[in-house]
Amino acid sequence: QVQLVESGGGSVQAGDSLRLSCAASGGALSRYAMGWFHQAPGKEREFVATIFWSAGVTYYADSAKGRFTISRDKAKNTVDLQIDTLKPEDTGVYYCAAGLDHGRLLYYYRTADRYDYWGQGTQVTVSS
Repeated sequence: QVQLVESGGGSVQAGDSLRLSCAASGGALSRYAMGWFHQAPGKEREFVATIFWSAGVTYYADSAKGRFTISRDKAKNTVDLQIDTLKPEDTGVYYCAAGLDHGRLLYYYRTADRYDYWGQGTQVTVSS
């Protein structure tokens, strides 16, 4: 069973950058796709980006291209999400998730139901 713990959230100003981190443990991470999701206040959880742990290949939501960067560090067992030029609409809780790699292409992992394990989330608040 995989355990995920997010960190790095906080209150920032519009235009700032933030780097969220997800510490993963308890499983053979090479078997997983690791994703980040964003849940704005009063809205459903939305896909941001995902990465195959083994190959490091990435896939982004169209809305995330250009300002969001997902990466993984095999030595530290972490998956990071770099967010640049933050906007007020980036406010919300960011969740890290792990989904078993079933040999599908990365776009298969663009919905929450493809993931088996979730972290508790980290809050990001962006003020204008």
